[in-house]
Amino acid sequence: MEFEISDFDLWKENKSLAEEKNKEAGLIKNLLAEFDAADTLEKLRKLEIKTLMSGAYDHLSAVISLYPGVGGEDAEDWSRMLLEMYELYALGRGWKVKSIDANTIEIKGEYAYGFLRKETGVHRLVRISPFDSKKLRHTSFALVEVLPDLPSVELSKIKIPPEDIKIEFSRSGGPGGQNVNKVETAVRVVHLPTNLSAASSSERSQSQNREKAMALLAAKIFKLMEEKQAKEIKDLRTKVKPEWGNQIRSYVLHPYKLVKDHRTETETSKADAVLAGDLDLFIESEVEKLK
Repeated sequence: MEFEISDFDLWKENKSLAEEKNKEAGLIKNLLAEFDAADTLEKLRKLEIKTLMSGAYDHLSAVISLYPGVGGEDAEDWSRMLLEMYELYALGRGWKVKSIDANTIEIKGEYAYGFLRKETGVHRLVRISPFDSKKLRHTSFALVEVLPDLPSVELSKIKIPPEDIKIEFSRSGGPGGQNVNKVETAVRVVHLPTNLSAASSSERSQSQNREKAMALLAAKIFKLMEEKQAKEIKDLRTKVKPEWGNQIRSYVLHPYKLVKDHRTETETSKADAVLAGDLDLFIESEVEKLK
């Protein structure tokens, strides 16, 4: 068959377009394959981390409480900053956060306790104090406590004698409608033999806050019994005092920026990002130690 010049040119042009489209399709296919691979690796990494969490309560939600240590106003502020850091971390993972009282939040999410339980311990902050008129550098400490949000069937195993409990009431600053700051709806309970305490001010009634505080206290006693390998609450008669021992992590904001975990030696200069909830580097380093 003979081709006219114009037909041949048209054939070459179509062939060139087809090759170009095939080339583009190949590039797109490769890019999609890379994205799929990256997505698969991310999913495998998350699956591996969850697999390593074999603790009986790792799959549960978590309750985080903050207690200021040495440092006065700075320590109070540091506790608030840490609570906000954990809240942002939780929200970034798609978990739900609920305030229990000024120092405690409840984090609802699958494996929240497993991811966060190693955050328990003393956290140290070094910075120029916003409360110092001379703008001097201050060091302050806060204690982080992470508990599993235990189901009622587990909590029911903890029978606390009424005579071992001291209950305190105060005016709530939570979402209580007209009762806020008028009726003493906030509740704090103390287990006298161990000095463990828990509080709730977020519920609308005193009875609801009392129930919540008692549940938190039972969870604390439950965890302490496990740590001490105690079979009965009476075995915990030794009074437990908060100890501000060696910090598990330091956050330095001056004269340089550095966050360092003293257990894994993991560190980063992105201190602002960490305080904004970017904790994966530290949390995953701790989980990796379970291998």
